Amino acid sequence: MACDVLVPIPEQEACPIQAPLTGVLNRPSGLGHSPESGAGALQGGVSRRAWPPRSAYLHIPFCHRRCFYCDFAVVPLGDHADGAESGSIAAYLELLLGEIAAAPAGPPLSTVYVGGGTPSMLTPNQLGSLLAALAARFGLAPGAEVSLEMDPASFDGPRLAGYLAAGVNRVSLGGQSFDDAVLERLGRRHRRADLLQAAAWLDQARQGGELASWSLDLIQGLPEQGLDAWRDQLAQAVALAPPHLSIYDLIIEPGTVFAWRQGRGELELPDADLGADLMELTAQVLQAAGYGHYEISNFALPGHASRHNRVYWSGAGWWGFGLGATSAPWGQRLARPRTRAAYAEWLAQASPAGSPGPGSVPGAAAGPGEGSPTPQDATQAPGLPFDERLLVGLRRREGVRLAELAGQAGVTSSELGDLLGRWQPFRERGLLLQDGPRWRLSDPEGLALSNGVLRELVAWWEERTAAN
Repeated sequence: MACDVLVPIPEQEACPIQAPLTGVLNRPSGLGHSPESGAGALQGGVSRRAWPPRSAYLHIPFCHRRCFYCDFAVVPLGDHADGAESGSIAAYLELLLGEIAAAPAGPPLSTVYVGGGTPSMLTPNQLGSLLAALAARFGLAPGAEVSLEMDPASFDGPRLAGYLAAGVNRVSLGGQSFDDAVLERLGRRHRRADLLQAAAWLDQARQGGELASWSLDLIQGLPEQGLDAWRDQLAQAVALAPPHLSIYDLIIEPGTVFAWRQGRGELELPDADLGADLMELTAQVLQAAGYGHYEISNFALPGHASRHNRVYWSGAGWWGFGLGATSAPWGQRLARPRTRAAYAEWLAQASPAGSPGPGSVPGAAAGPGEGSPTPQDATQAPGLPFDERLLVGLRRREGVRLAELAGQAGVTSSELGDLLGRWQPFRERGLLLQDGPRWRLSDPEGLALSNGVLRELVAWWEERTAAN
């Protein structure tokens, strides 16, 4: 799956599937490593958020069709479109290559994530040109994780081999469901047979040593989905033995086909209690099968957690390139326009050195190059707000170092005490735990019922902001 999540973390790897609380905890995402000393921890007086990014996300907006739940920056081109013949794809790639070339130089990248959209609509040569551009601008560190989102029925064995030869070593497969009737109701192009074949190709490549890892995406909380139906979906997923699983909740976004159907009373969605039961069942089944629940919507066999995704959750910076993409090079979020025409115009606002100027997106900062934060002034960048860093950090199994983050953000002891008072009922119920300096949601109950904790956090932050 793929698309870009703008707040509070970019999803750069999946379409608009979220958890009930504005999607802050259970949207798909796409970036890397997680500092054990806490998001944005200080070392030698310099915040980790001030370090130059070592991760990059590339957004490929093209899809064969728009799924009925998707509201992201995608461009449907038809079921038979392919990068080999599409002039639209070729023209967009020229813009994307230009943006990469105009970016400030930085250290070699340790993770790269190519999301969308359906990036597997690109040819291996087209993908290779993008990876070569990143290597030329930044370099790729030895052992870099290079992930590609792929949809079943969008590739075959030779095409997969071409991607691997181009440098891809991790694949995120957007399966969503094993049920053909469900896939049709979601507006998906592929069917169960396509998913099984794609998984077989990926497993063969992994067994042969050409592919380091791969992940399967599924959606829970679908219309008319009960516990028995979801248990069957999980059993089929476990039978495929993917090294990594991403399980996302469905949220109905305004402007989508599903929103229209919901307005007509045509969607029967699970209620909150059933939704929590589905999440608990997911955790129980997958953990029994040997998967570690390392993030609220992600499970992995030992050694297969997504390094790239954990960059978002750790509070580290990342580069983002392409239409609709979001980046945070030194803690400041930079948003790009969501349409091709606006993106091209934004890139055209270049300085003589070829670096785009300020974008026209509300809230967007300057484009790459002049006007962007630099390593020299990085320590002065405001970074992500305290509330967002908590929202992101609580996605992770290890949680956050609450007092440390509060100190970095200038949150007083009295203010922090007010937040902890709001959280006391959840602590008493065992949903929110304190392990030394770390605060985390319990697994699976706390993660499944996290919305109450997060609502109190949002309400507390809004009141604090208004008072200041």
